[in-house]
Amino acid sequence: MLKKNILFFGDPGIDDTLALIYALLNPAINLVGIVAGFGNVTRMQTAQNAYYLLDLAQREDIPVIGGAVRSVVGQAGVFYPEIHGEEGLGPIRPPEYMTTELNVFDDIYKIIDYYPDLTIVDVGRNSSLATAFTLDNDTMKKVKEIYLMGGAFLVPGNVTPVAEANFHGDPFSTNIVLEQGNNITIAPLNVTNYAIVKPETIDNLAKNMQPPFGSLIKLIFDYYFKAYQKLIPGIEGSPLHDVFTIWALMHPDKVTKVRKQVSVVNDGISKGLSIADFRAKPVVQPGLTFQDIILQFDYQAFIKDFVTVMLKRQ
Repeated sequence: MLKKNILFFGDPGIDDTLALIYALLNPAINLVGIVAGFGNVTRMQTAQNAYYLLDLAQREDIPVIGGAVRSVVGQAGVFYPEIHGEEGLGPIRPPEYMTTELNVFDDIYKIIDYYPDLTIVDVGRNSSLATAFTLDNDTMKKVKEIYLMGGAFLVPGNVTPVAEANFHGDPFSTNIVLEQGNNITIAPLNVTNYAIVKPETIDNLAKNMQPPFGSLIKLIFDYYFKAYQKLIPGIEGSPLHDVFTIWALMHPDKVTKVRKQVSVVNDGISKGLSIADFRAKPVVQPGLTFQDIILQFDYQAFIKDFVTVMLKRQ
């Protein structure tokens, strides 16, 4: 089987962790590295969470690279412990002995040179990815494609009335990536909000998954679900934004995309607002690149594949 080589950029909290487990268990994916940056929690904690997960999976061969500790304009992160917990994994705290010794940032370029067909998936703030472009644009241009989880087009945001958390956390970086990256696909809240996994599905997985992930996903999902029940009363499950982004990459025939020029508002009351022209006759804006935006997907195919992959033997 020809595997998809994925370099994962993120801020491992609960959703990132579920996405990483999905990638580790998916026989069609070769996870070649994790770039851990600030976002859901501090970079030190996201790195520790990544190492903890790889230790459980006995995949210490996968490098964890130190990403950004703040935005490209120097702004510190705003964390959300009510959603991800103080350490990013809900009620779970990685062991004190877990290392936080990170691979150097330049290893990103070594990985890109080694895998000429590499896909980057960024499901966190885009600070680390934008920094990679700023430091070595020539090497970054070799990346085959980029999938971003972020934005909200003509729908409400989740951290402000108009903005989604990742694009809001560092819009300057998002604009750098949109301007310089090749073959970018965006998975916005328009679709990820509906990639809902229900607690009964997680209960089934927890009972039937091979060790060591069954008990882990049950604990962190339940924490996540309780947070969403407070945010959206009556919601039947939790949207797995980051899992969806990798799933969409692996199943392009199950999603519907539109191609639009995209920009993000950098500051002010609309900071993080993602903009694209959805009028019947959109006006082409000079200097703005075109990106693919996912707007629809096959929900039943998503759930079926998620369960199937999570029940794979390591």
